[in-house]
Amino acid sequence: MLQLTEPIDLDPKQFIGIPLALVGAVFLSLGAQFQHRGVAKVEARTNQADKGLNGRQMMALLGRPSWVLGTVMLGLAIVFQLTSLGFSPIIVVQPLGAVALVITAVLNSRVSKVKLNRSSIVSIMLCVGGVGLFVLVAAFTAVDKPVGTRELIVILIVLAVVLALFAVGFAFLRRRFKAIAYIVGAGVLYGFVATLAKVVISRIFQADFEWLTVLALIGLLAAAALGGYFVQNAYSSGPPDLVIAGLTVIDPLVAVGIGILVLGEASQAPLWAMFAFIACGAVAVVGVFGLARYHPQAQH
Repeated sequence: MLQLTEPIDLDPKQFIGIPLALVGAVFLSLGAQFQHRGVAKVEARTNQADKGLNGRQMMALLGRPSWVLGTVMLGLAIVFQLTSLGFSPIIVVQPLGAVALVITAVLNSRVSKVKLNRSSIVSIMLCVGGVGLFVLVAAFTAVDKPVGTRELIVILIVLAVVLALFAVGFAFLRRRFKAIAYIVGAGVLYGFVATLAKVVISRIFQADFEWLTVLALIGLLAAAALGGYFVQNAYSSGPPDLVIAGLTVIDPLVAVGIGILVLGEASQAPLWAMFAFIACGAVAVVGVFGLARYHPQAQH
């Protein structure tokens, strides 16, 4: 049980991951903007919006320079994110991607020449404010924990169930999927990607690369592939700042939930910090759904 007087053993090196995660957030924002532009151009040519991207459209994206450039930038974002995870707990660096939301909102407003309304701005402030306070609390209360075999097995079992549910749901409800559904799906899957990346990195550092680690790597790639497909479909049915809002809130909440419940990264956090985590997460989620409802480009 958590005690208010329990000492918190902080490792100074975990703060190194924060600036690395912030640089990754910048690349995430730019990558989202360029990928969204590429998806919009492909859909304009094929005239098949609202049906989900098919295989031919996905291949056509490879011929769009803007989409390819965006993919490269997202690749750089992943590199910085993984590097930050090597230094810091998931619950410290993963939520910092919310910085990308502000950058994306400004860029998209300039590029699309669509001015954000007041409700959208308030929603963005809720997202960033909730996540920012979450990181502030986590940075001083979270600790890195070695990933044991039991924890990894639990994560892989939960991921297998999630992948199966999303695959079945998408197969039968594909035509009903809207932007928010794609975003939630991608956010949940990317939360597992971040967690498994942390697991693989930790086990490599522990010189414990065996069959279970290989299985974790396979699970990571499967979640990344399906999550990436959901993201491209989200771009086709919603503005890029809505997509980023979902990813930078839902993704961290899933990763943080696993970090707290399975990996024990908040095991030394005082009781007040746990309530702060819940409150900040709730504020950020309200912001995401507010943006989905009130964003000028989402009202169609």
